[in-house]
Amino acid sequence: MDMKRSVILTSKPIDEASLVASREKNDCMGASNYFSGLVREGEDGKQITGIEYEAFESMAIHQFNLILDEIESRWPIASIRVVHRTGLVCVAESSLWIEIMSPHRTEAFEASQWLIHEMKKRVPIWKKPLFIQN
Repeated sequence: MDMKRSVILTSKPIDEASLVASREKNDCMGASNYFSGLVREGEDGKQITGIEYEAFESMAIHQFNLILDEIESRWPIASIRVVHRTGLVCVAESSLWIEIMSPHRTEAFEASQWLIHEMKKRVPIWKKPLFIQN
């Protein structure tokens, strides 16, 4: 199975409804797993207003593609779309959106969790919390 893939780094807000609506239909739609990572109100026990994300963009895309290659060799995945924000992301906004489509839910969930774990270890995207000054 040839896996369709898309990796986008953007400074614009993630429009989850548009992403879901733009999904390609294919023969392998047994499961579609979406993950949205939201900026929490606190970091290290302190309240924040948001997080500033910075990326080494070409290397980040390269590392994401290596991770997607590994996913393709491990699970029967039909497609993966990844969108990660850069720049300022305010509290309650999505900084990461992932869609994984596979024949069955188990593979979609496992691949999604593994992608996030590996991304945090290998993809050069850094975050700087913006703390509220008391």
